[in-house]
Amino acid sequence: MYSSHKVKRLLLIGALTTLSIALLAISLKGWSPSPSFKAPSLLETLGFITGAWCVWLTVEESIWNWPIGNINCAFYLVVFAKDRLFADMTLQGIYIVLGFLGWYWWLKGGENRTELKVSHTPAMTWLVMAVIASLATTGAYYYLVSVKDSAPFLDALTTVMSLCAQFLLTKKYIESWYVWISVDVVYIYLYWTRNLHLTSVLYALFIGLCVAGLLQWSKSKQAAIMERAVA
Repeated sequence: MYSSHKVKRLLLIGALTTLSIALLAISLKGWSPSPSFKAPSLLETLGFITGAWCVWLTVEESIWNWPIGNINCAFYLVVFAKDRLFADMTLQGIYIVLGFLGWYWWLKGGENRTELKVSHTPAMTWLVMAVIASLATTGAYYYLVSVKDSAPFLDALTTVMSLCAQFLLTKKYIESWYVWISVDVVYIYLYWTRNLHLTSVLYALFIGLCVAGLLQWSKSKQAAIMERAVA
């Protein structure tokens, strides 16, 4: 008999697979529901697909989220370069570096170089990150204005917040999901106004997956606490 978690997992895999195939077909045919809705490019579609799979794998605490995530970043690096979202373009390159780092930490970052477990973010980490994020957002904003970025403030803000969230994720801190949810709300607006409609929808999907990730990681953390108590 399958457990309820396994059934949900199989249903989600089926839904993601169906969605991926449908989106590829739509992109290759150049179909759009209305003249005002820009048909997604193949690169944006591939970015959507790999992004959705990456977040789901992260929710499942699968190490495969990192290589899939790096492929996703490569697609979006090109997409954002074409749309002159330079901070987001640069962010994808940094994500790739953090992706390899997170891959290693998840495998060997735990006690005695074992698999890393879900934990809470230390208070000092929050303090240092808040100071760096404020300074980085201000600096990035003025730089993006100088290079005529299409949305300098939002591009700077989301870039810095995303880096903070990604760092927390590489350390498997559960609060990373709260930061991701916050930044995804801003991303939905930003990408919709830049006519990256499919990417905007992707980030709406991300919010749902982030909530699922928060719940799943909370259970994982409680299980780890029980294991230590028994040991």
